[in-house]
Amino acid sequence: MNKDVLEGVLCEVNNCVYWEEGNRCSANEILVTSHRGHRASNVEETDCQTFKRE
Repeated sequence: MNKDVLEGVLCEVNNCVYWEEGNRCSANEILVTSHRGHRASNVEETDCQTFKRE
């Protein structure tokens, strides 16, 4: 696809429409949320809401 990528944002979810070679994210912006409101204790309590399946 060769879209512009977000500098410094890496993503390993290669079945997302925004995933690019080199584990780069080509979304215009991302939204990461916590399972517990506004605070997370660890990575398992967070989700990328920008994800869209191919």
